[in-house]
Amino acid sequence: MTRCGLVAIVGAPNAGKSTLVNQLAGTKVTIVSPKPQTTRFRIRAVVMHQGAQIILVDTPGIFAPRRRLDRAMVAAAWGGAQDADLTLLVVDARAGLTDAVRKIAEALAKGRGPVWLALNKIDLVPPPRLLPLTAELNAILPFAETFMISAEKGEGLDRLQDKLAEAMPQGPYLFPEDELTDLPNRMLAAEIVREQILRQTHQEVPHHASVETEQWTENEDGSVRVDCTIYVSRATQKAILIGDKGSRIRAIGQSARIELTKLLERPVHLFLNVKEREGWDEERARIRAIGLEDAG
Repeated sequence: MTRCGLVAIVGAPNAGKSTLVNQLAGTKVTIVSPKPQTTRFRIRAVVMHQGAQIILVDTPGIFAPRRRLDRAMVAAAWGGAQDADLTLLVVDARAGLTDAVRKIAEALAKGRGPVWLALNKIDLVPPPRLLPLTAELNAILPFAETFMISAEKGEGLDRLQDKLAEAMPQGPYLFPEDELTDLPNRMLAAEIVREQILRQTHQEVPHHASVETEQWTENEDGSVRVDCTIYVSRATQKAILIGDKGSRIRAIGQSARIELTKLLERPVHLFLNVKEREGWDEERARIRAIGLEDAG
């Protein structure tokens, strides 16, 4: 009898959730950057392990929402937790028990279903600090399992993966065994471009930029043409993104194209366009276009 289940990966921004999902999946299914709030919607990664299909739901970091976009991101994160057979709370061991982590743990304590704890980035913390932190967190919510991991270095992930496989309920597989993610290629392309924006720009640009794949054209030679539009809120952000004589946008496009060619295993011709659109993060249509449901 096969086993299959959904595992929601939740936590505060920058806890290392996306890095963990990519490590467990063995490939890149979600974008990673050193900046918080990188993941904007729920991305499912499919992991086959010991005959079980573990569907990891990488959710946006849970934070105090201000804009309509923020509210949609937080709703996606909590929706991921409610839909899952098991919830894994990822905590940055270096940051410890912050107010944000406390609020998330308290909210999870009111829910149903098993919740596990993964203390991440343990390679950056003196070992004597880990047990008191685990005790503090368990006082808020008694976790069924606790794992000490470094997602970046791959430490502690074998045990986590074994335990996840054991915990999956009996049932048929929900995805083909060779499928890695349910993220459509158009959305994957937009996310890879956004990852490069996060990596290559600073100041206010990254979190005021949205990327949409406007066109996906299959060519006869097996290559694909991808046209993406980057929306920003202000003219200054557009200028930063384009860079001196277009140098920044060229660098973003080149890095994104290399990444996409590798992921799609085919030649990719990527074209980027930057548009200024004030208040896009309050527009219902834009929020739906990047894969989120409007939380009002």
